[in-house]
Amino acid sequence: MDEAGSSAGGGGSSFRPGVDSLDEPPNSRIFLVISKYTPEAVLRERFSPFGEIQDIWVVRDKHTKESKGIAFIKFARSSQACRAMEEMHGQCLEPNNTKPIKVFIAQSRSSGSHRDVEDEELTRIFVMIPKSYTEEDLREKFKVYGDIEYCSIIKNKVTGESKGLGYVRYLKPSQAAQAIENCDRSFRAILAEPKNKPSESSEQDYYNNMRQEALGHEPRLNIFPFGHGVVQYFNVASAIYAKYKLHGFQYPPGNRIGVSFIDDGSNATDLLRKMATQMVAAQLASMVWNNPSQQQFLQFGGSSGSQLPQIQTDVILPSCKKKADPETPVKERLFIVFNPHPLPLDVLEDIFCRFGNLIEVYLVSGKNVGYAKFADRVSANDAIATLHGKILNGVRLKVMLADSPREESNKRQRTY
Repeated sequence: MDEAGSSAGGGGSSFRPGVDSLDEPPNSRIFLVISKYTPEAVLRERFSPFGEIQDIWVVRDKHTKESKGIAFIKFARSSQACRAMEEMHGQCLEPNNTKPIKVFIAQSRSSGSHRDVEDEELTRIFVMIPKSYTEEDLREKFKVYGDIEYCSIIKNKVTGESKGLGYVRYLKPSQAAQAIENCDRSFRAILAEPKNKPSESSEQDYYNNMRQEALGHEPRLNIFPFGHGVVQYFNVASAIYAKYKLHGFQYPPGNRIGVSFIDDGSNATDLLRKMATQMVAAQLASMVWNNPSQQQFLQFGGSSGSQLPQIQTDVILPSCKKKADPETPVKERLFIVFNPHPLPLDVLEDIFCRFGNLIEVYLVSGKNVGYAKFADRVSANDAIATLHGKILNGVRLKVMLADSPREESNKRQRTY
């Protein structure tokens, strides 16, 4: 693990945040790509005009202690961090160093994502407003904090009446942060969710978001009027976990979420039996995954010669088919995500060979992912259609086409 040098001196604040407060308030840390030879004193000198610096971390090599050309600066306020990003991105820190630095808002440590936060995620705020407000009223209240791109009020689609909720989109992240920090508390302003979140369409999405995945949390959701909704999970354990985590949670702040189970007429005994089966199957698969020596015991049942447990699933699977020759050209490659852990390799092979023309299936060491190679695109597509989102032996699968080699992505050009 890399070490980070930091200082609380040098004329800055004497307060140094603990690990738990690094993201308080949200988006108050910036991530910098700098020269390896830039001293911390220069960072403090150039960035202190933007506000109170609580700490500076220069990431260093564990063995040589040399800077890796990466640093973090923690500000006391989000608006200070955002303004530092806007004004210092692309600037040169020293006269003798003409290489421009890169400055981004650092991703939350709990988010699991390693990309920088995009500007679009920092400029739109969500507010609670009186139902009598018009868009012009909303603009008038919030224009004091900066240039507004647009305002919108959420309305009932049937009656056209305001729901007392709205959005304000600013041109710069620092303006949105100023609005959240300084507007009247009755507005309960928070950053809005991005309009177009990227879908999990490839393995790259998985690697960017793997720590954000919760157990089985990709539910079927039905929303009803008056703030009620029904969420149906793929397994009982996920529903229990969701209730435990969300009941009583406030979002937006001041609005308490109440979560309870619905009596849909199902037999409670059957539900418990189903849950127990899923948990036993998951535990069994976990034992095999974490201790390969158990695979032989499971496969041969010690001295009894018993076979592996049958596949437990509601999915109607085709009958087993022969695998393709290992030298057969690969026509399609599938990317597989397992939740909460991978299935044993022999079980995985038994599942995917049923669609025909399977060349190989393998797991990525230390990750909850794997790949399947097919000699025929139709067989691969059949596997996706049948298995994606389904639970087998207590493990939920995501099955999708694997990415082709990625091309250099073009980020949105900054406008400030």
